[in-house]
Amino acid sequence: MWIRQTHRWLSIAFTLAVIANIVAMTMQLDAAWIGFLALVPLIPLLATGLYLFALPYLGRRGVRGEARS
Repeated sequence: MWIRQTHRWLSIAFTLAVIANIVAMTMQLDAAWIGFLALVPLIPLLATGLYLFALPYLGRRGVRGEARS
């Protein structure tokens, strides 16, 4: 599924952005844009994560109704 693959790549991008932020903080660079860099993949990561979390629950609704009939 393409959403799961997108979620994986976004998590890698988010991890790299957080590492870049940590490196910038240890070097005491005053670049606020590096801190905001992590928000770019975080917002779609949240959306895809919520979708993947809800996916099993959305699929069970139809199966549960058929099993009781």
